[in-house]
Amino acid sequence: MRIAILTFEGFNELDSFIAAGILGRMRPQRWEIGITSPTERVTSMNGVTIVRQQPLDYAAEADAVLIGSGVNTRRIATDVDMLRRIRLDPARQLIGAQCSGALLLAKLGLIGKLPACTDLTSRPWVEDAGVEVIDAPFIAHGNVATAGGCLASQYLAAWLILRLAGRAEAEAALHYVAPVGEKAAYVERAIANVLPFVKDAQSASWRRTG
Repeated sequence: MRIAILTFEGFNELDSFIAAGILGRMRPQRWEIGITSPTERVTSMNGVTIVRQQPLDYAAEADAVLIGSGVNTRRIATDVDMLRRIRLDPARQLIGAQCSGALLLAKLGLIGKLPACTDLTSRPWVEDAGVEVIDAPFIAHGNVATAGGCLASQYLAAWLILRLAGRAEAEAALHYVAPVGEKAAYVERAIANVLPFVKDAQSASWRRTG
């Protein structure tokens, strides 16, 4: 499986790195997780500069794509050339967005009138784009999901693993990162938030390609 985590200049570290860390637990199953950016280097909202693992075109080839948030999302959402470069297909990809990343999904026409989740700061921007925002950490409609709040990235990661591998794998990945002494409760809560949006958590309904 190839997973692209779209990460732009001014990105929120929690969105990109938490998802990448949890999904990285699937590398023994030959999952490839790549921080995917339009430029070779990107600097976070707190000044952390990283080197991308994949170019932006990788998103079009990936089996799943997560879009993180950042301080420049509103500007990116008005950049027609950049939006054209983000080529996503919910008919064959799982696509998730974190916080203001939902605004990019809206601008790409991937949400429409369906309810979505986002963070409190981004909520008016996403609503101005014609999207109904609900007070929840996670929601999915078919192959498109949104999450609200930085630490809700765990739900996007869990959703991908549930859809593409299964419940046992998702629980194992979450258990690894959960705080000691809280692991059972942490895993149970995360799965409970995501499982209603997964038709069959025991076996992936998604067509496996790798």
